[in-house]
Amino acid sequence: MKNRKRVFILIGVLVTLGLIYIGFLQFKISQYSHKEVPKNADYLIVLGARVKGTVPSLAFASRINAAGDYLKKNKKTLVIASGGKGPGEEISEAESIRRELVKQGISETRIILEDQSTDTYENINFSKRLIPEGAKHGLVVTNNFHLYRAVSIARDNDLEVQGLPAETPWIAVPKSYSREYLAITKFYLKRYIFD
Repeated sequence: MKNRKRVFILIGVLVTLGLIYIGFLQFKISQYSHKEVPKNADYLIVLGARVKGTVPSLAFASRINAAGDYLKKNKKTLVIASGGKGPGEEISEAESIRRELVKQGISETRIILEDQSTDTYENINFSKRLIPEGAKHGLVVTNNFHLYRAVSIARDNDLEVQGLPAETPWIAVPKSYSREYLAITKFYLKRYIFD
């Protein structure tokens, strides 16, 4: 009986700690997705996401649209379209960004392609090499659930950036957030323990 009671107490403690941790992560995510976005950034880095053949997924389209809206209002801002070609993708994620932005009236002369990256770390690292000389203030464009980790990785790479949040389609919310909690945990382990 005592052992069973101890097991239930232990499970209760672990569940409580888990809920507190998830609450903390959710607070950090919401904190980053509600900040005011500065005008006239020197550059945007649009992070790639899934392309179905040649069509961006709903969450990815949301990122591209957020970037397009910003670029229309801030005529001197350049954009780095970041993302390689993954399984089931007929074109690179960067190329998908370029095509969609051109459809929205953004000049190709403002678009720089980074089409080799396979994850957020590479998105940032490879895009950093393409930032025009003299450009200082940047924005990372991604869905609101992903913004905290993406901006944190960029700042760890000495980029002076803030976030430009794109809405996450409601249908993608449960999967996106649960995956992001795990991804942030991996980021913390890499940053604070294994680095």
